[in-house]
Amino acid sequence: MVIKVFLASSSGSTAIKKKQQDVVGFLEALKVDYTQLDIACNEENRMWMRQNVPEEKKPANGIPLPPQIFNENGYCGDYETFFDAKEDNMVYAFLGLPPPPGSKEAEQADEAHVVENGTHAEETNAEENPDDSIEVPVEERNGDAHGEEVLAADEEEEGEGGEEEEEEVAEGETADDEATEGETAGDEALAEEDQAVEETDEVTEDTQAQAEEEEEQEEEDLQSEEEEELRQLEEQDEQGSEEEEEAEVQEEEETE
Repeated sequence: MVIKVFLASSSGSTAIKKKQQDVVGFLEALKVDYTQLDIACNEENRMWMRQNVPEEKKPANGIPLPPQIFNENGYCGDYETFFDAKEDNMVYAFLGLPPPPGSKEAEQADEAHVVENGTHAEETNAEENPDDSIEVPVEERNGDAHGEEVLAADEEEEGEGGEEEEEEVAEGETADDEATEGETAGDEALAEEDQAVEETDEVTEDTQAQAEEEEEQEEEDLQSEEEEELRQLEEQDEQGSEEEEEAEVQEEEETE
């Protein structure tokens, strides 16, 4: 499998250059084999990239911007999805490649497999190796004589146990009263804690909403910048083609 990364070598956009360098640098750090395909100098690469990016993954204007990543002819994603996969330690899954043994992604995959299928190792071992030892009653080990001694001891303990039971009942009633008081105090503390959590959540939601608005504005500005850069790039290509045609016409005139 060959990973294809479509780039614009002559892009003047700082944002696009940074994204391309981030993707290429990370793939090299992982020692993943990949091929760079330039859309700025090769019209075939540009058209192939545009045609093979799924419609639902294209921006509103229908023109996908580099970098775009493919596994052979299968679409992997753009920079944003690559970045999310990198943050989640899921780059190999994003690229459609098996993670190398010992990597974080491989360990996560193993843990997910165990959670999904369950582990019955302890139950299996218990079934395969039942405990053969069976406790033998005291009477059978030591005979009837020992059983009579135990019975006499039990009778003595019953006599002493009556007084202990009365004391335990009194202590239990006192403990119940203390527990009731503790529960009441705990309920009051819990109510105060819930109120503090609700106030904190309100502040967090306001901060999060403000951050999301700022992020959306940044994305819109970046999209506009990238679209303008791509438009300039296409104009440069068209201007270069016109200059080449003029040069060819001039050469023919000079030859005649």
